[in-house]
Formats: sequence, structure tokens, C-alpha cells
Amino acid sequence: MFSFGTPKTIIDEEKIDELLTRGVEEIFVKEHLKEALLSGKQLRVKLGIDPTSPNIHLGRAIPLRKLKAFQDLGHKAVLIIGDFTAKIADPSDKLEKRPMLTDEEIQRNLKDYLKQISLIIDLSKAEVRYNSEWLSKMDSIELGRLLESFTVQQMTKRRNFQERIEQGQDVYVVELLYPALQGYDSVKVNADVELGGFDQLFNLKAGRTAQKRYGEKEQDVMTLSMLLGTDGRKMSSSWGNLISLLDDKDEMFGKVMSIKDELIIEYFKLCTDKTLSEISKIEKELAKGINPKALKTDLAIEIVKLYHGEKEAEKAKQNFENTFGKGGVPENILEVNSDESKPLVEVLIEQGIVSSKSEWRRLVGDGAIGMIEPDQKITDENFKANPGIYKIGKKRFIKLK
Repeated sequence: MFSFGTPKTIIDEEKIDELLTRGVEEIFVKEHLKEALLSGKQLRVKLGIDPTSPNIHLGRAIPLRKLKAFQDLGHKAVLIIGDFTAKIADPSDKLEKRPMLTDEEIQRNLKDYLKQISLIIDLSKAEVRYNSEWLSKMDSIELGRLLESFTVQQMTKRRNFQERIEQGQDVYVVELLYPALQGYDSVKVNADVELGGFDQLFNLKAGRTAQKRYGEKEQDVMTLSMLLGTDGRKMSSSWGNLISLLDDKDEMFGKVMSIKDELIIEYFKLCTDKTLSEISKIEKELAKGINPKALKTDLAIEIVKLYHGEKEAEKAKQNFENTFGKGGVPENILEVNSDESKPLVEVLIEQGIVSSKSEWRRLVGDGAIGMIEPDQKITDENFKANPGIYKIGKKRFIKLK
């Protein structure tokens, strides 16, 4: 391994090969990108993130982790916060138009964005830009110049647009604008490489089109694997199946433990710093019939360690085992002062432990409500809010005082 150049980049063929393959779906153009990485030149590697929700989850962390891998080799991480493009919202992989966000909604979503990103990226060495810096100042002439490089035929060939058109659903002109604006970001920051999810390929290639229009060299494009959520569908804020970087250690640990067994290896590859050789050994253990729960415990420790530290990860493991393995209770159990004359169901609804009286009746009917201290199964739907520790279902607890 050796390094050279100003500023210095690291040339390590093994690390570069992993960079180009781990969690990667497609690279356009791979040969050109590999040659650039081996040349010692510092590349400007762009990643755009729209603040369409306040949480960055493990799925959205995948391109951030890849950006960090480029950064670790000495390349310049260029992070674009899409505070302007979030108003339009990316139509990628959507079968209906997303609602446009207001400035107030975007600012609320942005509140903890950099805090979350800093858990992965060294922001002191990154270039962080907000695309409102140039897009909010773009006049109609400049917009026309940009759009002149795209055709309606190009835009409507997009897979999800085709599906909507075939189903008789509308495709709005503002949605056609999004890829062009994302491409213009690449022009403004002189991107050498752009990263994104595999559903972003159309938008990323639009960056090449825009750069060509403005007489610049065309960026290479790297698309990355999609992470499935806790329910086996694409991890998404709208589906509530996500593991957020802001989840506390116990919540994060518990969510990882709840993923489907068939996702264990993918999570190790995409969400941890385990080496590929270590993951290969884990894969062989799984094939030999090792209990998946043991591997998920290791996985949960690795993920929680990244965002909360090693000591907190070990605490989360102990707390999980005490709570769900030994019939104990969490250390951070919710404590509430309550009037003993009130029905327990009212307290649970007030605290958001159960969503409705119908859910309460179902849980009571299933025998899923009980007191731990003192030990008692609750079968009466009108049970009063007596002092004690209650377990609701498998993972919900409350202490009434």
C-alpha cells in the first residue's frame, strides 16, 4: 500500500476492489472509475440526500457508509443536502406523486440531519452544500438551458412512470423536473462520482447528461443495494419498518433482533464494518444450522456499537436478554403516576402503549396483558390502574406508581 498526490489518497488494490463491489449494484463506467482510483487523484464524490423525513435510517445510511469508504481512501466527500429538491420530492420508485413539502416541514426535518450524518461521515473533512444555494436563484432562462438537454421521451421511459402511464395514472410535469435538477447539482459541485440507491440510476445518469450539456467531464455513477426493513419490505419512513440512527440503544438492538433470518447476511454486509472474510464465515455457520438468534445478537451488537459505542452495545445486549430471555423488565421502563380509580386501558392509551380500546380487548382476549410485580394475568377488560409493573404483549412495559 502507498499513497501520493496533493491532497494524498490511499492506493490499496484490495480496499479499492471492496469499494467497487461491496453492496454495489452497478457502476457506470466501472473501468474508468477503477482507473481513477488507482491513479492517486483525489476524486470529488457526491451524495445527495433530501430531508423528506426527520430520520436517517439504516437503509439511507448505506450510501453514507459508501461515501465514508471513499473518504477513508482520501477522496473528497461532497454531501448535497437537497433542501430545494425536497420540495419537489424524488419520484424514484414511486407509483404515485409525492406531496410537495413546505419550507417549514423541510426545516423541521433538517433539525438533526447533520447530527445523524456525523455518526458516519467525518464532516470536518467533507464539503457540505445545500442545493437551495443555486437552485433557488435559477431563472427561467437557465432552467430552459438545463432542460434543453433532456427529452420528454427520455423522462417518460422511466420504469415507474411507464407503469403509471399504463395504469392510467397521471405523471406530473414537476416530477419530470427532478432528475434535471439533481443533475444540475453535479454541475455546480464538479462531481467526479455520484452515489445513490439502485432505484436512483435514472437520476444519477441525468447528472452525466447535465455535465455534458455544460461542457464538463461526465461523472461516474455507482448504485448501491437496497436494505429491506424489519418486515421484509423496502425500509421506508412511510411504512414504519425502519431502524433509525436516532433510535436509542435498546430500541435499535430490539429492532435488529426482529429482522427476518434470511436478511442476516445482507445486514452484515451493508450495515456493519465486519470484513467480507468474516461475513463469509458467518454465512457458512448459518448454512450449517447455527441458531440464527445467536448471529442476530452479534449483528445487533455490531450495529449498535457503530452508533452508540461498544459499552452501550453490551448494555443493550444485557438489557435485551434480561427483558426477553429471562422474563425481566427493561432498565429504562416508563414510569407513570396514575389514579387507581381509572381503568388501565385509559392509562395505556394516554401513554401510547396501546392504540385503541379494540387493541386492548384483543390483547386481553389473547392473554397478552399481565402484571409482573405482582405476578398476575389480566383477564378483565375493566381492570383498574393499580400500582405495579405491567407487560403488554412481548415488548411493551409500564410501571404505575
